[in-house]
Amino acid sequence: MEDQGKALLEQASLNAFGVPEITSADLYALLEKPSDLFLLDVRNDEDYASWKIEGRCLPETMHIFYGEFIENVEQAAQMVPEGRQVVVVCAKGGASSYVAEELRNRRQIPAVNLAGGMAAWGNHYETRLAAKGESFALYQVARVARGCLSHVLVSEGQAAIIDPLRHADPYQRLLVETGARLAGIFDTHAHADHISGGPALAVETGAPYHLHPYDAIHPFDILPGRLAYQMMYDGQVFEIGKLTLEVIHVPGHTLGQVNFLVREPGGSTFTFTGDNIFIQSFGRPDLGGQAVSWAPLVYESIFSTLKKRLPAETVVFPGHFSQHQEANEAGVFAGRLAELWEKNTDLLYSDRESFIRHVMSHLPEMPSQYVQIKRVNTGLHIPDEDEASELELGKNVCALSMD
Repeated sequence: MEDQGKALLEQASLNAFGVPEITSADLYALLEKPSDLFLLDVRNDEDYASWKIEGRCLPETMHIFYGEFIENVEQAAQMVPEGRQVVVVCAKGGASSYVAEELRNRRQIPAVNLAGGMAAWGNHYETRLAAKGESFALYQVARVARGCLSHVLVSEGQAAIIDPLRHADPYQRLLVETGARLAGIFDTHAHADHISGGPALAVETGAPYHLHPYDAIHPFDILPGRLAYQMMYDGQVFEIGKLTLEVIHVPGHTLGQVNFLVREPGGSTFTFTGDNIFIQSFGRPDLGGQAVSWAPLVYESIFSTLKKRLPAETVVFPGHFSQHQEANEAGVFAGRLAELWEKNTDLLYSDRESFIRHVMSHLPEMPSQYVQIKRVNTGLHIPDEDEASELELGKNVCALSMD
């Protein structure tokens, strides 16, 4: 193991039971580089199968259900290799604390607990400087366990937040650090996989919240939303400091999906694609229950609208990622459009009929909670914290299946 990772584990703090534990931020830092770390997940079989810890450099992982571990502690403990730094994981950090303690006491294995378990891991955010120009700075705010990406654009003391995730703290901290005034909040679409932080941020800050009107209608209930927002339309241009944000309507993933083309005078051009084009794959068309009708819209949006309106050198900042390896060396999820046309294998189906056949044959199962999340994001339902957390469990599945 690299010295940095070993030192981090050795400096783990003690929890209330005297067991060393590390935070989700600590674990994420460890997963960014190769190491001799060993992960032991003690959740039940179903939870482990549906959602696992992932990272750029994922170490060896073993799954032993907690119930099986405590039934035969000696035998289970022998399955964990010696000479490895072990991080034990459970749902909320309780069962894993006991397992870590047993490994330390019975076999002197330097095991530590993941504080807060998968619940804390799912709520961990990472903020990185994604791009910088003469008159702007762009930050990528990622909810890494869920594969969700959002962005904060700062120029001349003004800020815009694109696709804010549920928790406001990362954005509020960034606004304070940059000293920028929040000029606008923009959702590329009404999300299905996570609860948007846009409406709440608008209330907290007084900044306007922008959404395309087609997405202010719940696609399953066909009910108009009950939320305060300002309508966006194709071709509309916003000014953030010295930058312009042009709205490009690209329906398909949702009827109101838009992209934002950002231009710096005489400088950078980049776009926020939301759930349109990703680094790998693109946004599936069935999360509104209209796959047959919306798959052709995805084709037109990608191969007609975007190919005509976006320069090949445009840098794409997507709204999701599927694998941590999609990030560049700096850990930022972004790619030049010219390269995506060549390397994103799902974009190689440029013939309309073959594209639609490919889409319809690669639709993963839609999580049932996505319908309720859509209700939340259109203001038709207000969840408490427990329900919100339950709705957002697991990784997003907004892209086509990669099988």
